[in-house]
Amino acid sequence: MGPVLAGVLQLLALIAALALVYIPLGTYMAKVYSSDKHWRVEKWIYKGIGANPDTEMRWTAYLRGVLAFSAVGVLFLYLLQRLQGVLPGSLGFAAIDPDQAFNTAVSFVTNTNWQSYYGEQAMGHVVQTAGLAVQNFVSAAVGIAVAVALVRGFARSRTGELGNFWTDLVRGVVRILVPLAAIAAVVLVACGAMQNFSGIHEVGQFMGGSQQWNGGAVASQEAIKEIGTNGGGYFNANSAHPFENPTPFSNLFEIFLILVIPFALTRTFGILVGSVKQGYAILATMGTIWLGFTALMMWTEFAHHGPAFEIAGGAYEGKEVRFGVGSSAIFATSTTLTSTGAVDSFHSSFTGLGGGITMLGMMLGEIAPGGVGSGLYGMLIMAIIAVFIAGLMVGRTPEYLGKKIGTREIKLAACYILVTPALVLIFTAVAMALPTPVNSMTNSGAHGFSEILYAYTSASNNNGSAFAGLNADTQWFNTTLGLCILLGRFVPMVFVLALAGSLAEQKPVPATAGTLRTEKPLFTGLLVGAILIITGLTYFPALALGPLAEGLAS
Repeated sequence: MGPVLAGVLQLLALIAALALVYIPLGTYMAKVYSSDKHWRVEKWIYKGIGANPDTEMRWTAYLRGVLAFSAVGVLFLYLLQRLQGVLPGSLGFAAIDPDQAFNTAVSFVTNTNWQSYYGEQAMGHVVQTAGLAVQNFVSAAVGIAVAVALVRGFARSRTGELGNFWTDLVRGVVRILVPLAAIAAVVLVACGAMQNFSGIHEVGQFMGGSQQWNGGAVASQEAIKEIGTNGGGYFNANSAHPFENPTPFSNLFEIFLILVIPFALTRTFGILVGSVKQGYAILATMGTIWLGFTALMMWTEFAHHGPAFEIAGGAYEGKEVRFGVGSSAIFATSTTLTSTGAVDSFHSSFTGLGGGITMLGMMLGEIAPGGVGSGLYGMLIMAIIAVFIAGLMVGRTPEYLGKKIGTREIKLAACYILVTPALVLIFTAVAMALPTPVNSMTNSGAHGFSEILYAYTSASNNNGSAFAGLNADTQWFNTTLGLCILLGRFVPMVFVLALAGSLAEQKPVPATAGTLRTEKPLFTGLLVGAILIITGLTYFPALALGPLAEGLAS
């Protein structure tokens, strides 16, 4: 079997698996967030944190809950790292430096999981499990909660209430993420992923000498890392490491875990707004972009010019031979079109155009299908923009799901889509203008520029993957990337929840003959075009200086 055919067959198998679970999982999540009953364990949690799960919140109160919970998470994780040297199970590792502890804390609390450290050489068992793994669960649940709040804004009328943040948070963890992660961890252990709490071992090498390896609860963290679209690896090599991702089957399974909740949430959205067709329209948009990017990535990595590439059957540099070019291309596209950031290959070693595709996937806002929760609310914001554009074309007041898109709504949507481009482009420009950040670049020219552009794109869009080749463990990068991570996560959430509150206060607008049918293929095409054009106009000059220049020169 040729490598191209193998890659296509893996892609088809992945699509089939996602289609198989789409309806049951999406329906189940809709029931989770619409139920008025609380499980016993949930009641214990509410009592422990002093929350009333039946109290409805307006968008300002919902936002305060999100920010307060996240602030406590940042402080706890920061202190856990700073105290690591005196904690049990630290494996002898010292406390993390202040700037790196800050960067890591905000990274994991915001579902970014950018890592400027070597996991197996820096973090002990307590920090990995009680700190990083816990944040993998709750940060993903926060993203789903904000998405559900926006969906309620479309579904409700004449009220500013969006539900209860604490209820949505706890249900997301207890009813969705924990059960799925438990099943996934068992599958990964069966595939050969490591799961223990052993100490450091001295391991002999084939060429002589020895190397130290430490154990850890790898499979359980790997499961929630992918399901929650987090991305932080137990080891520095991330999902390219055989202890995290042992076989070609586990690799495909991890891609499935990355995509399963973001895609299924479109059905949850359709059920909650009372029209599954609307969910299918959003699904079609996400699926079209994901398939298009995957096809382009496989083409660039298989059809690169040069005798070495032709003999090898593709661009194998930086890719695990266990997985091959096709599977690595699918993984790279999926992890950058979501907010996952896990990697099973090194994106810096991709072809010039292939590296550009990974960057563009993040620059879209990671909405195809996007991160857990964040992909859905990002796509709904783009749907509002597309409806507004259509309204301008025909001279009508734009409407979406029975709600008028007026001045307030379009301003909030516009502010949402401007936040991350501003962070990416401003910080990249400043970094390129200063000598200290530039000295961290391994490469010069277009590829070196791509390293820095990728870093700020990844941080600002809460992705967390690295291009490789950039020494990001400096005070400059730990601080500025940490700021981009914080602002890129929470400032857009402010606009999302404000928009949700504004929509919930409206009364429904009845559909007329002139209403744009947003469940039809025409709207899907309009939405895809709006996403690509808006992103292209924003980022094209920067992409032209980096990956496009490198790709055209090769």
